[in-house]
Amino acid sequence: MARINLVPWRQERRKQREREFYLMLAMAAVAAVGVVVLVIAWMGYRVDEQVQRNAYLQSEIKALDKQIEEIKELDKTREQLLGRKGIIEQLESNRSQMVHLFDDMVRTIPDGVRLLSMKQTGNKLTLEGVAESNSSVANYMRNIDNSPWMGNSDLRKIENKVIARDADKKMPYAFSLDAKLREPGAQDSVAEPPADKPSTAPVRPPARTSAQEKP
Repeated sequence: MARINLVPWRQERRKQREREFYLMLAMAAVAAVGVVVLVIAWMGYRVDEQVQRNAYLQSEIKALDKQIEEIKELDKTREQLLGRKGIIEQLESNRSQMVHLFDDMVRTIPDGVRLLSMKQTGNKLTLEGVAESNSSVANYMRNIDNSPWMGNSDLRKIENKVIARDADKKMPYAFSLDAKLREPGAQDSVAEPPADKPSTAPVRPPARTSAQEKP
């Protein structure tokens, strides 16, 4: 006798397939959520790592800025020390220069000229005095130009003044002239007169004694 299955197997199979579909859909959704969570966690880790790097770079930049400021302060201190060194060297050279200058100034003053004042502005000298004649002033300027420590004499004025005192009537000409100081090493470049030719610079005669002035 033949057996007949009266159970609706097609509907059961359809329901089973629907259950399998929803199960796979749920598994796919869970997997997608897991992937999204992992991506978000990875991105958060990367962001935190970049934040740490930025913080480290900022701290290093601040340290470098501090070092740059210290270097600038050291440069300022170095410039100040170099400036002081230059001033000290200039004072040392000027000290020896002034000694030679006063010694040479005594040598350059000819007879018939007397200095009344001297003013220095930088490397410029302003000399004022009285003289017996114009030729005495010209002779004085010639001596200054031949001096190893002075040069470039420039006459500012010369005039004949009537002086009341009898002692000053011998030097009626008042003059004022400018001269420039030579550098400490510039006197080496001044040409020396040849050995076989006498120097053209005037030589001051020896001063008269009181015994020689009396008849």
